[in-house]
Amino acid sequence: MGQIHTAGPNEALVLSGGCVGSENKRTVVGGYGWSCLCFTDVQRLSLEVMTLNPKCEQVETAKGVALTVTGVAQVKVITERELLSTACEQFLSKSVAQIENIILQTLEGHLRAILGTLTVEEIYQDREVFANNVRDVASPDVGRMGIEILSFTIKDITDKVDYLDSLGKAQTAAIKRDAAIGVAEAERDAGIKKAEAERERLDVKYSADTAIADSRRAYELAKASFDQEVNTKKADAELAYELNAAKMKQKIRSEEIEIEVVERRKLIDVEEQEILRKDKELISTVRAPAEAESFKVETLAQGRSTQRVLQAQAEAEKIKAVGSAEASAIEAIGKAEAERMRQKASAYKQYGDAAMMQLVLESLPKIAAEVAAPLAKTEEIVMVSGGAGTSGSRMTSEVTQLISQLPPAVQALTGVDLSKTLSKIPGAETVR
Repeated sequence: MGQIHTAGPNEALVLSGGCVGSENKRTVVGGYGWSCLCFTDVQRLSLEVMTLNPKCEQVETAKGVALTVTGVAQVKVITERELLSTACEQFLSKSVAQIENIILQTLEGHLRAILGTLTVEEIYQDREVFANNVRDVASPDVGRMGIEILSFTIKDITDKVDYLDSLGKAQTAAIKRDAAIGVAEAERDAGIKKAEAERERLDVKYSADTAIADSRRAYELAKASFDQEVNTKKADAELAYELNAAKMKQKIRSEEIEIEVVERRKLIDVEEQEILRKDKELISTVRAPAEAESFKVETLAQGRSTQRVLQAQAEAEKIKAVGSAEASAIEAIGKAEAERMRQKASAYKQYGDAAMMQLVLESLPKIAAEVAAPLAKTEEIVMVSGGAGTSGSRMTSEVTQLISQLPPAVQALTGVDLSKTLSKIPGAETVR
């Protein structure tokens, strides 16, 4: 009994053992094969592309600069019968990961070896040449294992000392410098070409302007000559016309003046007649009524003036009579008052101090009334004494003290010694 096995185009089917031959093996790609049960060994090998990322860290280059290079390689098993048989011998029992690891180690070894023979500048500036070198060196070794390198490229190049950055900056600066120089040279050349073109344009322009100016000058000269001749003829014609016009205007003006004289004479006659008419009209309508009104107004004014004069005279006589009467009354009153004062002075002189005492006594009530006038508005009086004794004795002593100050006040006001005058009254005694 046996079994049929199939294989797709992406794998190789390897049959060995019974039914195949003790020393032979059969490889099938994209087909089928027959195996005998318990006598035939059936194995498979992947033919798909394997992507590898070989990486060499801190590998010194030809000048001792340590670089880290990462590459990308695409490899697969070769399908030619002899090489496929070789690959089967080496990788048939291994997994895809193990196969990738073997090839990766081989590529990294060759990559490391080639890095040591090149400088950083060679590696950095021409990565394609570097990648081709690695592929060319590694292809024979992996080819002997039945593996084909489809492609190999450099993915990344780095270092830890910023050598590449410095190299890039230097190259960038050099490129910028070359670019600036190229721009400056181009601008210079463009400026030169532009200046030359401008000069040629101005030469042509000035030549054309000169030719135009010459033509214009000739035209102006010819035109001026023609204009002069035309203007001369025109001036002669205009002068003759103006002379004829002036003569005609003079004749017309003479006729107009004669007409104006006649018109003015007629107007003068008309105005004289109008003046006579208006004079008569004014006499009848204005002058006669005005004279009548003037006479009326004059007569009324004289009447009013006479009336006012008579009224003023009567008023003056009245004021004079009233003034005389008032003066006589004032004179009589003054004489009576003077006589009364004279008699009072004579009486005071005759009675002396007694009269003065009477005058003082008559005045005391008025003085007391004036002094007591502010107290009339007082509702309550509180007497405060700081001396010793009862309140009644203090009140009595203070009232007595107040009354004792009255004579000096009267003497100061009137000049009369009230105590001395009272002592002269029969039965009166002065308290000390």
